[in-house]
Amino acid sequence: MKNIKVIGFDADDTLWVNEPYFQETERQFCQLLKDFLPEQQTSSELFKTEMQNLELYGYGAKSFILSLIETALRISNGNVPQPVIGQILNLGKELLEKPVVLLNHVDTVLPELCKNYRLVVATKGDLLDQERKLEKSGLVHLFHHIEIMSDKREKDYRELIDHLDIVPGEFLMVGNSLKSDILPVINLGAKAIYVPYHTTWQHEMVEEPANGKDGYHTISDLREIYTLLKRER
Repeated sequence: MKNIKVIGFDADDTLWVNEPYFQETERQFCQLLKDFLPEQQTSSELFKTEMQNLELYGYGAKSFILSLIETALRISNGNVPQPVIGQILNLGKELLEKPVVLLNHVDTVLPELCKNYRLVVATKGDLLDQERKLEKSGLVHLFHHIEIMSDKREKDYRELIDHLDIVPGEFLMVGNSLKSDILPVINLGAKAIYVPYHTTWQHEMVEEPANGKDGYHTISDLREIYTLLKRER
């Protein structure tokens, strides 16, 4: 990592709490629909709807809310009561208004890193929602650049790296998703640090590569970044 110039950070569940809010909303949704299907089955149907809608709606809270409503209409054969639709919409609004709770050590690690590196946010999701969370986080002033992506594939990271006017070997990505934050980055020849979170959306779950952790480091505490950067300088 001696050549690193830019450190990219995923946002949701890397910098602040996110997935637990979605899971709680999903539990409440499944309870609302329990007269039509068992809660576990409703959860499975919701996931199917989300996957079918990704190409149309992308990621984020608003896409999730639309998928909640579509699932409710489908599993009830259009018979879901209007007040329940209203409750689902309220669940969505509550999700969008959740507080931004920083994860451990984010507020101390990032200010230190920005003294020696350019920091960027590289996240996906709804533009307005992510901008709101960034503003509420109190971290915006630490970032050289903010990139809210429609997806996180190799080509998306390539475009980001080109925009930053660096080569892959000068870029380090930090995130909680192997699928979105780690594997596409190391495939480009950049560096990555995997910070697992205790809960992960089903769509983001992948097995670790057969060759283990080649190409990236796994840490359990954000402060370990200091050690990795110093050790490989």
